[in-house]
Amino acid sequence: MERERLIEILRMAGCSEDVVSHCIAVERLALRIAGKIARKGHRVDERLVGMGALVHDIGRSETHGIDHGVRGAEILRRMGLESLSVFAERHIGAGIPAEEAKGLGLPERDYLPRTIEEKIVAYADKLVEGKRAVPYRNVLARFRREFGPDHPAVRRLELLHREMEEMMSGGRSP
Repeated sequence: MERERLIEILRMAGCSEDVVSHCIAVERLALRIAGKIARKGHRVDERLVGMGALVHDIGRSETHGIDHGVRGAEILRRMGLESLSVFAERHIGAGIPAEEAKGLGLPERDYLPRTIEEKIVAYADKLVEGKRAVPYRNVLARFRREFGPDHPAVRRLELLHREMEEMMSGGRSP
């Protein structure tokens, strides 16, 4: 699907221009990360990364709560975009396991990014506040403030960061 059509879908779903701008900024960063990883010899579907990044926050057309990922996946499935629904569902937090999801009022299942493409989009989303890229250290500090320094979400963010950094520098693939 073409990029412009996905942007149009965000607007048709009711996303604000702020959300659309955020999704475009996440797409830009995600594609930069994917390109670095691909240049180090890892297999990455850069087209899928771009598409997933563009629609990851479509659920914000209905809610800005933690359930925006679930709602976004539902919207994308209704539109026949099943393959992109995982990007909406698995970008929240730094991934959320089933037991935590239940405690947050989400359907009890894993919301952990699994593929390299899903991980890139989830990571890029954490590094973009509004439409501006921010340093990882700022994101880590915010997670520690919001969740507490020992919360599992902080650990998942640290692991995701290490994995992305390792692949961008030529290390292992997931």
